Amino acid sequence: MALGLAATIGMAGAVLSTIATVLLVFGIRALLSGALQFLVAMRRRRAVGAQWPMIISGAQSTVAGVTIAAMSASETSGLSTVAGYSAVGAFWFLASVIALAYRGRKGR
Repeated sequence: MALGLAATIGMAGAVLSTIATVLLVFGIRALLSGALQFLVAMRRRRAVGAQWPMIISGAQSTVAGVTIAAMSASETSGLSTVAGYSAVGAFWFLASVIALAYRGRKGR
């Protein structure tokens, strides 16, 4: 929750600046939230199971965050980078829901 609030405040300030600043803030948020997601999924994998989509998604977010932040100063970077990141993230969240639902039905 704190990370989300900090990202919201950062984005509010970044929106008044340049696209490069918005991408930098977004990249840092993706990096931090991906690392947290990865760590939580790794801790929960034995107790809850079916965490492989969350592990992959967290790792992908971490790598994407580093990439987006690094590319934010490039003159060719744009918001289309964020669209691709969001689409892949949505896929992994859907995979997570399916895996957890399957695990829940199998466990009954």
